[in-house]
Amino acid sequence: MAESTNSILGSVRKLLGPDEYFDPDLILHINTAFATLQQLGVGPEDGFEISDETTEWSEYIQDNKILNMVKSYIVLKVKLLFDISTASSYLIDQMNKECAEYEWRLSVAVDKWSS
Repeated sequence: MAESTNSILGSVRKLLGPDEYFDPDLILHINTAFATLQQLGVGPEDGFEISDETTEWSEYIQDNKILNMVKSYIVLKVKLLFDISTASSYLIDQMNKECAEYEWRLSVAVDKWSS
């Protein structure tokens, strides 16, 4: 099956490389990342989750172009939760710093919209 770049699960799977066998694990970690974003004030007030490959990025981002960085954040966060067994401590530290920067930038962007 060809990976859809519009599908949240499909695009995360494509970038991280596991096969569909690991979809339940990826879905769990994707939803954890969405929960973190909700706590930062990003996304729907009542949260957001996926359950399969049918949920698309446009359902979360809608027409807010600034939220496109959410895609990179989700992939990076899932990589940290799912696949760090071969990563060096330096790489893990860098990925954590990048996640923190995305979280800060998204928080700032959300504050601007709500003002």
